[in-house]
Amino acid sequence: MKKTAFYAIHNKLNAKMVPFAGYEMPIEYTGITNEHLQVRNSVGVFDVSHMGEFWVKGPNALQFIQKVSSNDASTLSVGQAQYACFPNGKGGIVDDFLVYKYQEEKYLLVVNAANMQKDWDWCNKNNTMGAELENASETISQLAIQGPKAIETLQKLTDINLSEIPYYSFTTGKIAGADEVIISNTGYTGAGGFELYMYNKDAVQIWNTIFEAGAEFGIQAVGLGARDTLRLEMGFCLYGNDIDDTTSPIEAGLGWITKFADNKPFIDREILQAQKTEGVNQRLKGFKMIDRGIPRHGYEIVDADNNIIGKVTSGTQSPVLKTGIGMGYVKTAYAKLGSEIYIKVRNKNLKAEIVKTPFVNPADFK
Repeated sequence: MKKTAFYAIHNKLNAKMVPFAGYEMPIEYTGITNEHLQVRNSVGVFDVSHMGEFWVKGPNALQFIQKVSSNDASTLSVGQAQYACFPNGKGGIVDDFLVYKYQEEKYLLVVNAANMQKDWDWCNKNNTMGAELENASETISQLAIQGPKAIETLQKLTDINLSEIPYYSFTTGKIAGADEVIISNTGYTGAGGFELYMYNKDAVQIWNTIFEAGAEFGIQAVGLGARDTLRLEMGFCLYGNDIDDTTSPIEAGLGWITKFADNKPFIDREILQAQKTEGVNQRLKGFKMIDRGIPRHGYEIVDADNNIIGKVTSGTQSPVLKTGIGMGYVKTAYAKLGSEIYIKVRNKNLKAEIVKTPFVNPADFK
């Protein structure tokens, strides 16, 4: 198993370590609910160094990204980032990822750890225009500092005015004593904050400095368990659960990252454009439990007559709402807000309701 640069720190903090995407990663330190609420109310730090980072360079870099990405990277200025997915040639999704426009003719793609090799192979297979691809995943560490106190914590460590970095934008500079750190106003918690990309040699120093700066806010290390519950409260998709090679971005509610600009021929454009025009048979929707119970991945969704109408893709007990929430694909007829559905939990049909996501309002925690 691979280990991130922070492995010794996780052990010192008595983290519960689990194998994940070829790495030994912390699932929790003090408990998922405690860590979740720490991020919602103050500030927490995630080691996400297992993620993959691919550089795309050269005069054909944009042409390549436009081919493999569902989104329109031609709209990016230097210093902006974008959420996108790789369509798989059959209407499904290879992976979801971030695109950073680092310089003119230089982009950074950040992909999911579990799909790193699959994505790298996919990019090389579809690089018919000769863009320069570099897999830098082994040389880069990444921390996500998330929560309403994240900006106050990090601002102590840099002369860069972090409040001037808009959402889904970034800069590169000095922070926590390290140079050439990508400081990105992104994250997958809905709690605000930044993601830092650094060289491995600077990783431990940056971690230690951040924790000194955040001490007044009770800063905590946060594991992958709370990362999952936080993203679910926001209704954000998790690859392998809510989206995969069998689901389309249109079905998944990701039409907003699927752009059909005239100057953008991309993989599966025709399939996805037809789905957008003609509609689809199922939709990924959020639901909240009415009856007491916790929905889990794989549970069947049924109607009042016990007919199967879908399947739960993600579910948990919301630490903020203290009730069961989830997402799942349901037949389009049941996808309207307020529709009554039932989650089959241990052969009991528990009532739930289709609701709008996010399940919680980030503004409540500012």
